[in-house]
Amino acid sequence: MKISLEADICGTRIKNCFLNASGPRDASLAELEEIASSKAGAIVTKTATIDPRDGNPKPRYFENSNGSLNSMGLPNLGYKEYVKMVPLLKKSGKPVICSALGMGEKSAEHFLEIAKAFFSAGADLVELNLSCPNVVGKPQAGYDFETTERIIKTVCAELDSSKLIIKLPPYFDFCHFEQAAGIIKDYKIGSIACINSIGNALIVDSENEQAVISPKGGFGGIGGKFVKPTALANVRKFYELLGKNVCIIGIGGIENGTDAFEHILCGATAVGIGTAFMKEGPACFARLESELKAVMEKKKYSSLDDFRGKLKTFSKEIKGTKDY
Repeated sequence: MKISLEADICGTRIKNCFLNASGPRDASLAELEEIASSKAGAIVTKTATIDPRDGNPKPRYFENSNGSLNSMGLPNLGYKEYVKMVPLLKKSGKPVICSALGMGEKSAEHFLEIAKAFFSAGADLVELNLSCPNVVGKPQAGYDFETTERIIKTVCAELDSSKLIIKLPPYFDFCHFEQAAGIIKDYKIGSIACINSIGNALIVDSENEQAVISPKGGFGGIGGKFVKPTALANVRKFYELLGKNVCIIGIGGIENGTDAFEHILCGATAVGIGTAFMKEGPACFARLESELKAVMEKKKYSSLDDFRGKLKTFSKEIKGTKDY
């Protein structure tokens, strides 16, 4: 049986549903070229700001068997350097997705400036990162719905909203899902990416009685296995609220083919790999592709459309459930 992992994000076809999540191993041209030569379906750049940033003091990344903790502080070369890279990356034949972040009082205007420059350089899609949890003193725009709407309104006034991806923080309350979904629908956004890491977590080194990373007193965003249930819940709820009109890039806790299958079953169009990509590098995409195909072959699915969004509600007893 021939199995296809092709997907369509905002009208942009990708041959493989696996993408690198913006953040790990994507800050330099050399790193991005490694992604281009891998099995990843598209190339996602580091989230870029107006000016270059060194990021937070090191050590700022920690991982264990359950996932990762980071407080990177947005180290990047500044958007103008990534604009120069877009034509070079396009030569790979893969779609290029550029990630943007505006900061400060003029954040909306900066989002627009960066996004316009990326599209002018030939980017296929632009991600507006409203969910970076690691900048000291700066709230996440995605938790302030007035700010979220102001940013999206400013950008959509001049750019094609169907070619935008809104990267969202994790939500935990149904009313917040509904507020965010309402803005996405009002401005006809083409795609969302969820979730970014869960912010302000703390991992303790009990042997040395200290935090495991340096910035912010050890507080950072968690990813990997830790966050998969929250990520699946966000993908599912937004799929319920937005339906097939908005593509969802599911991110969070994808370590193997079954994890990817679950994201797509909940409604994801494609999946972004963060912690596993940081651990393994670009080779992870070939492994994940093989593992997802194995899951699909066992279930006799030949395409992602065969099972996307078709999560069933509870109907029978399964291992791990208890009737109290």
